Amino acid sequence: MYKNVKLEKGLYSIAGKTFTQALAQLDPDENYAGTELSGLDAFERQLKRFDIKISGADSDKVEKFFTTTESAVLFPEYVRRTIQQGLDEASILPDIVAARSYTEGIDFRAMSVKKAGTDTGVAQGAEVPATTVTLASAAKALTKFARKLSFSYESIRNQRLETLGVILKGLGAAISESVNAKAISESATGVTASKVAAASTVTYADITKFWASMKNFNMTTMICSPEVMAKILALSEMKYCISDYMTSGRVKTPYGVTIIKSSSISDGKIYAFDNSCAVEMVQSGDVTVDFDKLLSTQCSEVSCSVLTGFARINDGAVAVLDTDSAE
Repeated sequence: MYKNVKLEKGLYSIAGKTFTQALAQLDPDENYAGTELSGLDAFERQLKRFDIKISGADSDKVEKFFTTTESAVLFPEYVRRTIQQGLDEASILPDIVAARSYTEGIDFRAMSVKKAGTDTGVAQGAEVPATTVTLASAAKALTKFARKLSFSYESIRNQRLETLGVILKGLGAAISESVNAKAISESATGVTASKVAAASTVTYADITKFWASMKNFNMTTMICSPEVMAKILALSEMKYCISDYMTSGRVKTPYGVTIIKSSSISDGKIYAFDNSCAVEMVQSGDVTVDFDKLLSTQCSEVSCSVLTGFARINDGAVAVLDTDSAE
């Protein structure tokens, strides 16, 4: 039973396992099938064990984690999960990444796909059109994205976990914005930008022409700065789509492309993706935090980081429109 699990900081140091995975090995989820605890994972069951409420108006204070030496072991995982939640909520990666994989290394070899010949049919004895997959000639290093939160235990011990959660999610969101920017820049490297009809303006015709420019690929997502997004939303053709944006944070064009604003973009470009085949993401582990410091009531900072890299798989599956330059 979850109430008898021995919690110790060594659960954070098991090679190849997260804290929750190590915990689930001691307290398997399948043991709770059909019970009132079936919707909780191993970590959440431990929160229930120590009666720690992490959200809501009646959430506990931070010091509740440090009531016992065992409950204190849960605090670093709470911090990591909350930062991860903020990172996920601010991430545009699900809208552009086609394949995600994990590595234990600090670099990876990117793959690219090239098509040759035509697909109009092959005559007898003629050469068959080829699709060639190649590996990059050199490994690409993963990039570390990190942020540090400075505080003292004394300053937060009496704060509600709901409030601390807002701060931690903001930390994750800040990292996510940097990851978003890297994903876009890496994916669009070497892509020649199209231009609008008149510099610094965007017309509905410009957007539809841009959509058609991807030819054999299906444009699923456009990402742009808030300023460019405002110009698009001001177009009369988009007026029936505004209510969708107001409820979801995204807006679909009348022809089905999702447009997302991102503060990680500082230029006047619109970046478009076919999210089924455009971008590969390689990540080394999940969000990491310094658990040793977080287990101490004398801690003065939280450092968290992610290690990740991106590569374009199909050249035609990423397109760029420069709204600051005219044809």
